[in-house]
Amino acid sequence: MVNILSTSNSLLHHFVAELRDVEIQNDRMRFRRNLERIGEIAAYEISKTMIFENTDVTTPLGIATVPLMQSQPVLGTILRAGLPLHQGLLNYFDQADNAFISAYRRHHKDGSFDIHLQYLSSPPIAGRILILSDPMLATGQSLVETYKAMLESGQPAHTHVVAAIASRQGIEYVKANLPDDLTIWVAAVDEELTAQSYIVPGLGDAGDLAFGEKK
Repeated sequence: MVNILSTSNSLLHHFVAELRDVEIQNDRMRFRRNLERIGEIAAYEISKTMIFENTDVTTPLGIATVPLMQSQPVLGTILRAGLPLHQGLLNYFDQADNAFISAYRRHHKDGSFDIHLQYLSSPPIAGRILILSDPMLATGQSLVETYKAMLESGQPAHTHVVAAIASRQGIEYVKANLPDDLTIWVAAVDEELTAQSYIVPGLGDAGDLAFGEKK
């Protein structure tokens, strides 16, 4: 299932517009905060799919019965660009366990590339809800390789993928290469992917815009 969060009008459009705007992008703090806001919106929507049970809460004047989530998910993200989006999810799933993965494109002289994973730190995820976040879902290769690597920590009960901007090609690649028990949440979908596998119009390099240019 693919959920495009911008199909109806909301403040989300403002956050995405500011992420894309070359002038506003000069403000790194605002860029990070807008990714964080998208993570918060996605977390709220994903929470509606979780299992809740009625729980009695003691107030100063009596007992209130409130439906509460039975368990917290595992939040995983791809370093470094995914950190602000991850923080937005963590702001709402504030008791969640966390996983971190270092992955990057290793380019070759012929213009092709493969995905290289350097580091993975994850709690056990067997039978749990896994939420993987990456701000840009371009080709989808990084996400697929990350998911496969995380299976070393167990088979999740269900996986949610959260992205700010996705390409149509990236979504189709993920759908074709990951199990059916997967839900994709994106703020916006762009149709074009360049020969270098960058999303157009996209927003540029999310990692550089959030944290500064790398070598």
